[in-house]
Amino acid sequence: MITVDFKDRRPIYLQIVENIKLLISKGALSENEKLPSVRSLSLELGINPNTIQRAYGELERQGVINTVQGKGVFVSSETESVIEERKKEALRKFSAALSEAKSAGVDEKTILEFVKASFNGEGGNQ
Repeated sequence: MITVDFKDRRPIYLQIVENIKLLISKGALSENEKLPSVRSLSLELGINPNTIQRAYGELERQGVINTVQGKGVFVSSETESVIEERKKEALRKFSAALSEAKSAGVDEKTILEFVKASFNGEGGNQ
């Protein structure tokens, strides 16, 4: 499900782009799956159709979706690149957080325990 947060400082079209990429990386949208039309998604989200068109245009520019004239908008068959891009971004953010934790004096043992607990769904909140 695609959602937007009107309190978020990011432009709405970028939120939609990220939402669709997230749905692809989680497997909720698969290769060649049809996306909602610009009109139906704008009605569903209560936003201007031009915003949806801009998001779809950006996704198409990135190779994430394809428009088939007269048929609609579909998830590209190149979804693996979207998944890999998302993994790289997650690891980049994790690396930055790890650096911050180390500079704040968090020791290796605590970091490893936190990661293990978080990975196993035990929260890991310290």
